[in-house]
Amino acid sequence: MEAFLLGLQLVFNIETMLVIFAAAIFGVFVGAVPGLTATMAVALLVPITFYMDPTPAIAAIVTTSAMAIFAGDIPATYLNIPGTPSSAAYVADSHLLAHKGRARETLGMNLICSVFGGLFGTLILVFVSPSLAEVALQFSSFEYFWLALLGLSCSIFIAIGSRVKAFLSLMIGLLLSTVGLDMMSGAPRFTFGIPDLMGGINFIPVMIGMFALNELMLFYGSRNEGRELPSLSKDSVFKQAPKHVKAYWPNMIRGSSIGTLIGALPGAGADIAAWISYAVGKSRSKQKQDYGTGHIEGIVDASSANNSGISGAWVPALVFGIPGDSITAIVIGVLYMKGMNPGPTIFMDGTGLIYALFIVFFLANLIMLPIGYAAIKSAKVFILTPRKILMPIILCFCLVGAFSINNSITDVWIMLLIGFIASILARCDFPMAPAILGLVLGTTLENSFMSSMLKSNGDLLSFFSRPISAGLGALVILLWLSPLLAMAYKKLKNNSHNKAPRIS
Repeated sequence: MEAFLLGLQLVFNIETMLVIFAAAIFGVFVGAVPGLTATMAVALLVPITFYMDPTPAIAAIVTTSAMAIFAGDIPATYLNIPGTPSSAAYVADSHLLAHKGRARETLGMNLICSVFGGLFGTLILVFVSPSLAEVALQFSSFEYFWLALLGLSCSIFIAIGSRVKAFLSLMIGLLLSTVGLDMMSGAPRFTFGIPDLMGGINFIPVMIGMFALNELMLFYGSRNEGRELPSLSKDSVFKQAPKHVKAYWPNMIRGSSIGTLIGALPGAGADIAAWISYAVGKSRSKQKQDYGTGHIEGIVDASSANNSGISGAWVPALVFGIPGDSITAIVIGVLYMKGMNPGPTIFMDGTGLIYALFIVFFLANLIMLPIGYAAIKSAKVFILTPRKILMPIILCFCLVGAFSINNSITDVWIMLLIGFIASILARCDFPMAPAILGLVLGTTLENSFMSSMLKSNGDLLSFFSRPISAGLGALVILLWLSPLLAMAYKKLKNNSHNKAPRIS
């Protein structure tokens, strides 16, 4: 109890509260600007945290990451450009709803689901973190192979339109993931003698090119004024929220649960959580045909998983010092720098720092509600500002965002090349999201497969030798066979109906 009271004192003081407020504003700005990500925002904060006490330093990182993940939905809704990778799962639904004059309604549900998911994940972090971390530690290369394969499969099954085109788009992403040094031999692959490509292609420039630059090219390549969004003066932020919450509260709980579980797996993060939650929601929905056409249910599924995934990623980071995602990878360094060594002993520290961290998580998600509401109300700048002015500004941020990842001009050229290719593919109705997921998960898939084959001396049956691995493998195979099983069931049902005796 004494440690908890010390934690309260560390948080509820003027310095920490001002840091939380300033970090929330900074997170909204970074998330709402296409090309800038939550990971980049946290990385930019690290030099500033050198001059802070431990509690304000961690509070700044937690608040910034939570706000940036939500704010990524703003350009996704208004401009069809995800501000963060986790928004890509439902960008089509958000933007189509905006075209129907429901942009603020959509962002209002995004905000509510983000707050709910963040609080849900924080409760899990506080009460169940040791148990979740133990489960995550049981994942070996076999389980990560199936998890990566599950994420890649989901990107095809949830894609709108032709699954063949979705598969080809996924193959493009997997091809990009092979650039760099081969894991086994160390030989360079597809680097063309460029040193900056030895470490592979970063997914941030590719994401900027496929979504932001692609949208810019489509805008300048078309004179269709219908691309402008309608006036949203009568659109309310929370007016329809009670109805949606009443209808989709099971989706919020399910999405938050999936987000927390996936986030607790080292290396998974909110991006995969959003995709899997969206896919699960679509498979269980009574209106699955409406997903991707401007349906609020899919947004509820994935946006609940986004922020809960952030909280879940802190579970292995705090308990065992294993980063759950790229943000907590940075955080672990800050924790060591501030004397909070991640591991089981962090919960036995009598200084109250761990309780201060838990309280900061609750405050960061609660302050998201008023700050997020203000951001939604002021986001009308996206439709009031003429596109001829807004698009060049976005292009500048895209160039800065691509360059600042590695301070490399190569990333800028990658962004420009991918944007050009993506604009051609978009005109042929190829979905972009599977390519992004292929790039993100391609390395994990290859490394996990090669590691597993080395462990098992090339025995493919070893992928089913562990209980969790066998379960995930069965799930993936069942997902692949689901179209054939559905066709067989439908054919069997029709045959039995035709053979039924008719009573004259």
